[in-house]
Amino acid sequence: MQSRWMSLVESLTNIAVGYGLAVLTQILVFPLFGLLASLGENLVIGAVFTVISLIRSFALRRIFNRLSVSN
Repeated sequence: MQSRWMSLVESLTNIAVGYGLAVLTQILVFPLFGLLASLGENLVIGAVFTVISLIRSFALRRIFNRLSVSN
């Protein structure tokens, strides 16, 4: 069983990589849809979704960990 701390560390690592990929994807894809955002705006947009993703990832990991322990 993974500790809560290691779950958080894994989630943070996953989210950090995801953040970089998200910002890069936004920079490449937004213009294809006529959306123009500065680098700063892309970083903020990525940060908002990153925080949401971190919370989601951590919560789901804890839920599934709890389910696997009770079985």
